[in-house]
Amino acid sequence: MIKIKGLCKSYNSNEVLKEINMEFSRGKVSGIVGENGAGKTTLFKCVAGLESYTGEVFSDVQPLKNHLGLLLTDPFFFSKITGKEYIRLLCNARNKKNINIDQKNIFDLPLNQYASTYSTGMKKKLAITAILLQENEYFILDEPFNGVDIQSNIVLTEIILKLKELDKIIIVSSHIFSTLSDTCDEIHLLRKGEQIKSVQKEDFKTLEQEMKEITIGNRIEKLELK
Repeated sequence: MIKIKGLCKSYNSNEVLKEINMEFSRGKVSGIVGENGAGKTTLFKCVAGLESYTGEVFSDVQPLKNHLGLLLTDPFFFSKITGKEYIRLLCNARNKKNINIDQKNIFDLPLNQYASTYSTGMKKKLAITAILLQENEYFILDEPFNGVDIQSNIVLTEIILKLKELDKIIIVSSHIFSTLSDTCDEIHLLRKGEQIKSVQKEDFKTLEQEMKEITIGNRIEKLELK
């Protein structure tokens, strides 16, 4: 279980997260959806302990950061480290050794090349592979489908569902609703740092329609397409 209670985050006078209250359970996939700038990444960094905040974050395993696999939108890589060295570094941090990395290279990445030379999608697949091999209890995946090829997205969807089957906690964000509807059991909507609503799977279609109406409005009519 991960429970967020009254979480707020500000940068000087700019309040970017306002009284966030969420609870994430084992064996469920929870989605965080919102436009760019809604506060998704900041929320994840607060939960992971990478940003200071007010409020509280509880978890059933402590310390949370030692059991959390965090995928950020733009994973950081040292300039002179190969893909294989990166995976080994992250696995060693969890005391996971003697792993046959080549055998577990499910995305067929060029592991002997410097990770900094990888494309955006390849970097994301490398980071995902590393946090999976760490054998974490919790997974926070920030825009995991963004910039990744269609085939890898299919594999990633199945990985998320397998983690659910293994009774892990999985939290996934996206600014595109359709990327979450196939995998999530619940979705939380953020808008300008505020938690607007939380819905279960049976209400996804209603939420999607609401988001379309808010986003599109009369924009298409303004074009006067002919």
